[in-house]
Amino acid sequence: MLSPVSEEPLLLAELKPGRSHQFDWKSSCETWSVAFSPDGSWFAWSQGHCIVKLIPWPLEEQFIPKGFEAKSRSSKNDTKGRGSPKEKTLDCGQIVWGLAFSPWPSPPSRKLWARHHPQVPDISCLILATGLNDGQIKIWEVQTGLLLLNLSGHQDVVRDLSFTPSGSLILVSASRDKTLRIWDLNKHGKQIQVLSGHLQWVYCCSISPDCSMLCSAAGEKSVFLWSMRSYTLIRKLEGHQSSVVSCDFSPDSALLVTASYDTNVIMWDPYTGERLRFLHHTQLDPPMDDSDVHISSLRSVCFSPEGLYLATVADDRLLRIWALELKTPIAFAPMTNGLCCTFFPHGGVIATGTRDGHVQFWTAPRVLSSLKHLCRKALRSFLTTYQVLALPIPKKMKEFLTYRTF
Repeated sequence: MLSPVSEEPLLLAELKPGRSHQFDWKSSCETWSVAFSPDGSWFAWSQGHCIVKLIPWPLEEQFIPKGFEAKSRSSKNDTKGRGSPKEKTLDCGQIVWGLAFSPWPSPPSRKLWARHHPQVPDISCLILATGLNDGQIKIWEVQTGLLLLNLSGHQDVVRDLSFTPSGSLILVSASRDKTLRIWDLNKHGKQIQVLSGHLQWVYCCSISPDCSMLCSAAGEKSVFLWSMRSYTLIRKLEGHQSSVVSCDFSPDSALLVTASYDTNVIMWDPYTGERLRFLHHTQLDPPMDDSDVHISSLRSVCFSPEGLYLATVADDRLLRIWALELKTPIAFAPMTNGLCCTFFPHGGVIATGTRDGHVQFWTAPRVLSSLKHLCRKALRSFLTTYQVLALPIPKKMKEFLTYRTF
């Protein structure tokens, strides 16, 4: 299905914040979050000092080294033409920790919003949610850069945000106040649920692509799996030996990966709670002394859009790329002080954010999925593990469809 990738990811471009003199201090400069819009037309970057940059994608040619020019939306001379999207700067007033783009709202959602909320801003557009240091969530219209809503409720840092992929404009927020909150932007940002149970700061939240499950990771050894239908706890997943800080679902919702300070990524079956695989992050070079016990602590993990690769960022200054069927990384790239990573929605590029406020774009494996994988992905998008196991098909086929052939 896969052919191993031997070459290292290549650095395509690096963006650095241009700060005015009033922002000339070292603290609060971290890029805690990076995000592509679901359609791949925008990139958002929390570049530190309360600023979010919204950048049209693909990048303009001056950011791309020779030999890697992609077809731009317009030439450099045309970027100021009518209708061309322009880079925007969002001043959030607080340190920005979490970012999330909405999918485009479905037509029924747009009509419903216009009919019931003629007096409030139209949210039938691409929007960006930003989670702030003071517990506020600001909702922005991407095309204009206008502030639409301000959501209040959290009592501490909003660390992560996630929209339901269905376009229903349901937003989940994760906070250091140890709760997750569910917001309905179709009801002017009404808070519809508070999920409690974590004993530590909640670092990460991820909604499954089929919109049935929510995973949350806090400074604990277990992760929580919630129902997005009833907003109740389904189960706790236990297996890590230290704090879990990142999580992501596969594109077909059949797999869940979690990353921890214990230097491991665990791949789970979210329907059964089974641990399918451990991906251990081994140092390439031995430490200089015995004090760096957490040098390979994980910071971020994410699935590629076709579901055949993972990317991880760790404190050992490496970006790793993993093939789903292999137990060791297939490629490495040196990066300093990495904090987060995400794949471009159409593949081929990985974006990473760093502690110094930089964003780097790397080449990612491009693969033509096999017919077997495409069929599995299609089936698992609407069949749970238990439904697959109940099918009158051979055992080997069931194992393949449930990712038990590793």
